Amino acid sequence: MTNTLTQFSHGGDTKNFAKKYNCSIDSIIDLSSNINFVKPKFNININNIDISSYPNYNKLYKTISKHFKIKKKNIELFNGGSSAIFSLMRFFKQKRCYIYSPAYLEYKKACTLYDKDITHINRYENIDTRVKKNSIVVFVNPSTPDGIYYDIYKLTQLLKYWNKQNCKVIIDESFIEFTKEKSIKKYISKYNNLFILKSMTKFYSCAGIRLGVVLSNDKNIEQLKKYEPLWKISAYDSVIIQKLLQDKKFKKQTLKVNNNAKKYLLKTIKRYDFLVVSKTSEVNFVLVKLQGITKDTFINHLAKYNIMVRDCSNFDFLGDGYIRIAVKSIKDIKIFNQSLKELYPF
Repeated sequence: MTNTLTQFSHGGDTKNFAKKYNCSIDSIIDLSSNINFVKPKFNININNIDISSYPNYNKLYKTISKHFKIKKKNIELFNGGSSAIFSLMRFFKQKRCYIYSPAYLEYKKACTLYDKDITHINRYENIDTRVKKNSIVVFVNPSTPDGIYYDIYKLTQLLKYWNKQNCKVIIDESFIEFTKEKSIKKYISKYNNLFILKSMTKFYSCAGIRLGVVLSNDKNIEQLKKYEPLWKISAYDSVIIQKLLQDKKFKKQTLKVNNNAKKYLLKTIKRYDFLVVSKTSEVNFVLVKLQGITKDTFINHLAKYNIMVRDCSNFDFLGDGYIRIAVKSIKDIKIFNQSLKELYPF
């Protein structure tokens, strides 16, 4: 059975996996999705949430401002990170867009929709490639699907150059909370064309709650708001995000549990010579290169155990044979390990 990918498909499609392999969704071990497996705990009675009037976002802005340690005038909210990406591409009038790739595929999709001329820069080999003036630049940090974190020194070097070229710059930090590394946010006052994307979905394990955040200088945010509707976030989303961010213990717990599970996953992967860790990941997923075994053989074997992984063949500069494996519970990784034992030697 061939595993086909559409151009912009993502991981986490448990519904189609269950249909394809004739299993229940509840039985699936989803190692394809990079959503945090540690679930936040909160107690909310949705019947107490007022939905009779249009939502007011004052408390939400205040909570987000405090969380990111940034002023409210430097924040715009969106109905998810993907919505922010599409809004920014619509907002930017520049025709050419440089995407440092491989990268989150929604950028490519948004550029295609808004008829941008896309140039992919191979960040593994040509990160210092020159870009044309008055362009758009997209840089995901930490990156996907490999989880590389590019340090502040390297990014500021690039920012200086992009600024000189008068480029609109998007730095996507959707996974940075899985690290202890620093955000580039303090530079929004220094670089006039810098926009930073933050996503709540990944770290706070709330893909069903839609909230994306863009940080930029006050003038950029003021202009961006002119093109946005007044109400984009539901009252439910607003209340739940506020509750999530009030849990001060969650981040510490997540980092500890994820780090332990990641060590176990890496130890598991290194037992098998047909799996080669491609890059050093700083976040909650690992990119591996298959060696001596086909992608379809690997994916279909795991499917016997109801295990999903992320086929990365639709990422630019990767091609067949690259697989992303998400960090999940040690219990799930043990089942993954057992499936690999059955496969080896293949």
